[in-house]
Amino acid sequence: MVFLKAFLIGGLICVIGQILIDVTKLTPGRILVGYVVAGVLLAAIGVYAPIKEFAGCGATVPLTGFGYTLVEGTKKAIEEQGLIGALTGPLSACSAGVMAALLSGLVVSLLTKPKSK
Repeated sequence: MVFLKAFLIGGLICVIGQILIDVTKLTPGRILVGYVVAGVLLAAIGVYAPIKEFAGCGATVPLTGFGYTLVEGTKKAIEEQGLIGALTGPLSACSAGVMAALLSGLVVSLLTKPKSK
């Protein structure tokens, strides 16, 4: 049942993104930034935590989960370090994910040959 919940919520997030690509003139980059901002806003008002508890990885893997992680890292760092935590919290909370993305992008770029359009 855990996998079904993750699939349904994660799939719903992706379907919304695909509909935005097909129906609007928004670029994929703007939609991705919108997802991160939506995750931040939903986490700030306390709506994203119950979604995360229900869907697990279906809610944390998409870009809305990245925004949620930024907010949670900031909250935790502010509690521990004070105002300076507002600067260090998001960086420390998301550093592993950002590094994994950078390294996998590097490996793929070294193993494949780019094609011009």
